[in-house]
Amino acid sequence: MTTPDTAGSPPTRRAGRRRRDQAIALGWLIAVWNLLWGEISWGNLLGGALVGVAVLLFFPLPPVSFGGRLRPRALLVLLVRFVAELVDASVRVAAIAVRPGYRPRGAIIGVRLRVGTDLNLALTAELISLVPGTLILEVDRDAGVLYVHVLDVRRPEDLSDSRARVLAVEERIVRAVGSDAEVRLLATDPVDRRST
Repeated sequence: MTTPDTAGSPPTRRAGRRRRDQAIALGWLIAVWNLLWGEISWGNLLGGALVGVAVLLFFPLPPVSFGGRLRPRALLVLLVRFVAELVDASVRVAAIAVRPGYRPRGAIIGVRLRVGTDLNLALTAELISLVPGTLILEVDRDAGVLYVHVLDVRRPEDLSDSRARVLAVEERIVRAVGSDAEVRLLATDPVDRRST
């Protein structure tokens, strides 16, 4: 099975890309291993390399192709907005936690993303899950739907606001790292699935 970026590539070029991607993944696994141990030493570097090679050999992941391009200004907007949302949500969740006798109502919503690539689904799900008060419960990869638990839903407008926030995160991600074709998909209207 070929992906759009490898369809016309010679086999040696694809193999070179695959080795490069595995080398990058190995580097990240070594870095995570050292972070888990709390110090960088020759033993931790060697141990991380051994564990990383074992993970890549015995648990190979399907290749995730990156057909987009990095846009620094949009990436900066993504990071600044993410930090602002993180602070705002943290304050709101803290206020709920210290309010005596208050029982917030939660809801589960289904949000169909406009760009259904694996990379977009993963990045959007990760950023949504990092914000307090929201949690990804399930990802329907085939349909491109994220099922999100949201906290403190008091009125129907809160549900539509939560959907809009998820789609805004998706838009910022696609504008930061998506291809031109993916950016054009942002103009389409997604069809949301509602869960109760």
